[in-house]
Amino acid sequence: MPLSTPNMNRSPQPDAADLRAPRRTVGFFTACGIVIANIIGTGVFTSLGFQVADIQSGFALLMLWIVGGIAALCGALCYGELSAALPRSGGEYHFLSEIYHPAVGFMAGFISATVGFAAPIALAAMAFGKYFRGVFDFGSPVLLSFVLVWMVALFHFGNLRLGSAFQNLWTIVKLLLVGVLIGAGLLIEEKQPFTFFPHPADTMSIFSGAFAVALVYVMYSYSGWNASSYIIGEVKNPERNVPRSLLAGTMIVIVAYVLLNAVFLATTPESEMRGQLEVGLIAGKHIFGENGGRIVGAVICLGLISAISSMTWIGPRVTMSMGEDHWLLRFLGRKNTGGIPANAALVQLLIVNLLLLTRSFELVVVYIQFALLLCSLLTVIGVIVLRASKPNVSRPYRVWLYPLPPLLFAAITIWMMIYLLISKTTESVAGMVTAIVGFLLYFCAGKRVSAGQ
Repeated sequence: MPLSTPNMNRSPQPDAADLRAPRRTVGFFTACGIVIANIIGTGVFTSLGFQVADIQSGFALLMLWIVGGIAALCGALCYGELSAALPRSGGEYHFLSEIYHPAVGFMAGFISATVGFAAPIALAAMAFGKYFRGVFDFGSPVLLSFVLVWMVALFHFGNLRLGSAFQNLWTIVKLLLVGVLIGAGLLIEEKQPFTFFPHPADTMSIFSGAFAVALVYVMYSYSGWNASSYIIGEVKNPERNVPRSLLAGTMIVIVAYVLLNAVFLATTPESEMRGQLEVGLIAGKHIFGENGGRIVGAVICLGLISAISSMTWIGPRVTMSMGEDHWLLRFLGRKNTGGIPANAALVQLLIVNLLLLTRSFELVVVYIQFALLLCSLLTVIGVIVLRASKPNVSRPYRVWLYPLPPLLFAAITIWMMIYLLISKTTESVAGMVTAIVGFLLYFCAGKRVSAGQ
């Protein structure tokens, strides 16, 4: 999920609104549902086609999703401790500001404000174009992607919002779709000659550069395992419920992802999936037949529209808050007569269109994931840093088996980032530059704030 950006330049004397206790209306099950809903998205229905291009072992392919799940679980455990020790909404923006320096937190917020929402919108739009073409056999996938993002943006300029009830309904539909695909796939008699048992060559495959790069798509699919850490201020008994929701939600998705990808591999010829974006549609046709597969693809299309609408609405509001907090971005904080952050929405739409012009799902995933992996890495290592720098901070929840989870997460993440720099240098450097620009911008904004005080 994209990073969040709360107010960082707070006044030393908070006003009455700041002193009000937050309304805590989110319980454990709702928080757990938020984690699950944020994780299950575009990635699991699009990633496998890129993975089978370089990895042909069934065992190694499933290990991708297990290793990615372990990394997400370790990250969730670490975010759980930070959420309990630093109970304030904002995720990485808040954690990195408190643990290291406000500039590091601003960097995370800048990544969110620029590409943190725009890149997932572009990826979902690319997937929509492919799925729509596959279901209805009509239109150009590229043109459909552009048309969709513009239509959704125009709706939101008119202050048209999809209600939370629709978003919640779609979450249930997504979970039902995953369950039906798994159940039907396990019952189908005709299976592909794919074995999921290990053989000697798998060791080399698992420790290869191809495995590390393929793991990037898996981590993109697991994005959202830290979701409830962004809404700590709204969760009942957050010191207890946020860590539990992160842990339970992530574990449920790990089981679902491993089973779902096993079903895809067992029911669908690998040659048909290789290099293809619309894996869910292709597998659906093999599981349910031509017409049934089209229904699966149509449901996925609706889910992609829902995701794009949600991010199109939320993203500019996050960017607007940075514009209100920092003079350098003040033009992004302005609203039109309808109360809509029009400038922020236009900037996000422009970035989405630039990413769509690349016409490369792979390029965008690597670009955004490198920057997000950097933020997650700094946050997870922050558990160790915070224990050393502030040992007396109250920690109602502590990481199980400490320090193994943060060290394991760091090892897997650094391994991925090294291979990304080697094999996908241009995209990785672009992600790194985005982070550096955000870091440096903090000091530009900070100087003006200091001068005005």
